[in-house]
Amino acid sequence: MQLIGMMDSPFVRRVAISMAVYGMPFEHRPLSVFRSFDQFREINPVVKAPTFIDDDGTQLIDSTLILDYLDQCVAPQARLMPQENAMRRRALHLVGFALAACEKTVQTIYERKVRPQEKQHAPWLERLQKQLTAAYDTLESDMASLRADAWLCGDRLMQPDITVAVAWRFTQYILPGEFDASRYPALTALSERAEALPAFLGAPLE
Repeated sequence: MQLIGMMDSPFVRRVAISMAVYGMPFEHRPLSVFRSFDQFREINPVVKAPTFIDDDGTQLIDSTLILDYLDQCVAPQARLMPQENAMRRRALHLVGFALAACEKTVQTIYERKVRPQEKQHAPWLERLQKQLTAAYDTLESDMASLRADAWLCGDRLMQPDITVAVAWRFTQYILPGEFDASRYPALTALSERAEALPAFLGAPLE
């Protein structure tokens, strides 16, 4: 198995961490969609990270689709998405808002760093900020009633924990100082707890 893409992508990182939790060995190829565009295109003409290549050569793209496949490759008790319908719905809710936060963070940094300054659109950046704030406000509210040592969907680390923690760390890293950690104590606590785990340490963001 191969995972292609940089760990500074939250989408690549959530797959890498999940594979470590599953206990699935894989080869990581840290190719950038910018700096390694031509090399990446030789592997996947769409040049999308993450790109996952299974042992038989099948390519999958999009982190959610990759993780859906991998979750079916392990025993039911090892899966990272809950199987019971109500808990699965909660997990999908949390993952969806965390992925939205990732997307809005990426769009913000692209607008600021990739688009020429004279072409940046202030109303669009303001809209992205509102969407990003709403995503984290929603997650913080959903997590506020949980014990500090509780996981989001049961008694063990699961996909919502991985994705929410990865999203929060990514935004804090890419947009430093824009989201006061003291305003988001539940998100901050989950992130600190998760980032200390071997699976997270083995897939460093920097």
